[in-house]
Amino acid sequence: MVGSLLATAVAVGLAELYSEIVGTETRTRRHVAREQVAEMLDDAVAVAFGVAFPAVFFVLAALDAMDTDAAFRIARWSGLGLIGFYGYAAGRLAGERQLRCVLQALAVVAVGGALIAVKALIH
Repeated sequence: MVGSLLATAVAVGLAELYSEIVGTETRTRRHVAREQVAEMLDDAVAVAFGVAFPAVFFVLAALDAMDTDAAFRIARWSGLGLIGFYGYAAGRLAGERQLRCVLQALAVVAVGGALIAVKALIH
């Protein structure tokens, strides 16, 4: 599971970087400068971190610090907390007021929670 999450994180991070480069070049009709790629890479690393983050819980399960079922549960819900944090942080970085940032985080968490619920029903 750890290897799968880390490989997925790399793939998603690279896809994020590629889509940013292609989108920027399409929109501006110019090649992306090296400085722009470095900035886009920072964003791609943040996305990859979000994907890889739950691997920590599976490492703990492999070390017998928790059981595998608990690792799955914690990974699922910690991801929800992480996207809530991202929603809040995005609002703050955009200069929004605290209440609006909290509402934005709650909206993101609600959508993520609904997706988790649907997935749990399907599986």
